[in-house]
Amino acid sequence: MRAMSLTEFGGPDAFALSEYETPKAGAGEVLVRVHATSINPLDYQVRRGDYPDLVPLPAITGHDVSGVVEAVGSGVSAFKPGDAVWYTPQIFGGHGSYAEYHVASEAIVGHKPAGLTHLEAASLSLVGGTVWEALFTRAGLRLGETVLVHGAAGGVGHVAVQAAKASGAFVVATASGYDADFVRSLGADVVIDYRTEDYVAVVNRETGGVGVDVVLDTIGGDTLERSPRVLAQLGRIVSIVDIPNPQNLIEAWGCNASYHFVFTRQNRGKLDELATLVDRGLLKPHVGAVYPLAGIPDAHALLERPRNGVRGKIGIAVVDENASSQP
Repeated sequence: MRAMSLTEFGGPDAFALSEYETPKAGAGEVLVRVHATSINPLDYQVRRGDYPDLVPLPAITGHDVSGVVEAVGSGVSAFKPGDAVWYTPQIFGGHGSYAEYHVASEAIVGHKPAGLTHLEAASLSLVGGTVWEALFTRAGLRLGETVLVHGAAGGVGHVAVQAAKASGAFVVATASGYDADFVRSLGADVVIDYRTEDYVAVVNRETGGVGVDVVLDTIGGDTLERSPRVLAQLGRIVSIVDIPNPQNLIEAWGCNASYHFVFTRQNRGKLDELATLVDRGLLKPHVGAVYPLAGIPDAHALLERPRNGVRGKIGIAVVDENASSQP
């Protein structure tokens, strides 16, 4: 099989298109013909060497799979050859998804929603699982609550807006003015242009000084540090980014806030919950650009570029090398 191999830690040119032996499904595993994968910030963090002790080189990286079951190992009962599936490979647990085939434990694999293409499904598995864990498992977002989503036009953010709205929440979102209409189309009730408006002032104005129940932070830094200033009493802050600096815990303490830091875990249950939203027409991932397998270095370079203009996710069409719509 062909795969993009990470030969050294560094820039996007650290990848090389290589030939590998096609893996085989062991007991409790499925072998999947990968039709699509996608690019996440975690992918370029791994590539540049943020987790060197967890990623022995050379490595096949990548964290999203949508494809078709090729074969199943002994003991597998939920899937059979020909089934369309989607999942997030075990992070730091073997080969990733930048390849034509992938083997995974049956326990983390889900049946792909019929209403999604492979590119769309591969653009939802990791970010969707992250959103579900952040908003519902950790923050416990409930009907009628108010949530602030930072970075609402991005891969995680655009899914979070839709999932929060589907749960019956009032959604406030930050984005650039360029992305405002897109974010409103996802269901956001209030969109704040972070380039021209102070989100703390706008949130407090829109909520009559009460604040929001949940903040989902996809940005970090100053955005995370100022988030307690918009929290209601018993509010929850959920962040999916690293914390390089001490946080503003005095203001968080004043409103009895709780903090949650999420590094998503793989399981079929979250995929099934997301699939239900998709089937009900309440969730649709947006694929902002598509590259072939050999174009992964260019896709990485695009995602790392500040203000790259890409809404949603960057998809990788593994099966159809001609399916390319780079911006």
